[in-house]
Amino acid sequence: MIRKQEITTFEFPEDAVIWDVRDAAAYAEGHIKGAINQPINDLNISCLTQVDAGQPIYILCGGGSKAPRAAEKLEGFDSAREYVILMGGTRAAKEAGLPIEQN
Repeated sequence: MIRKQEITTFEFPEDAVIWDVRDAAAYAEGHIKGAINQPINDLNISCLTQVDAGQPIYILCGGGSKAPRAAEKLEGFDSAREYVILMGGTRAAKEAGLPIEQN
């Protein structure tokens, strides 16, 4: 199941699995605190084995175009899971003053 959530109103659960689906260079420039870099082109069925089946996977990108495609790709691998697209992406998070990390 895929659902959408505005990133600016999202309350990040303590143990949230957040996948940033941008490439490594864009991720390194700045990403949501706690987000894991999982580039959209590298997504495959084995990525899902790293996350407990009952845990939602929160997906974001830079501005909102890659995250929906990534969610559809993941749903094709396992449609029983919950995928949450964080609308607005990293750009909206920065504008809202959410914590951003660089590495």
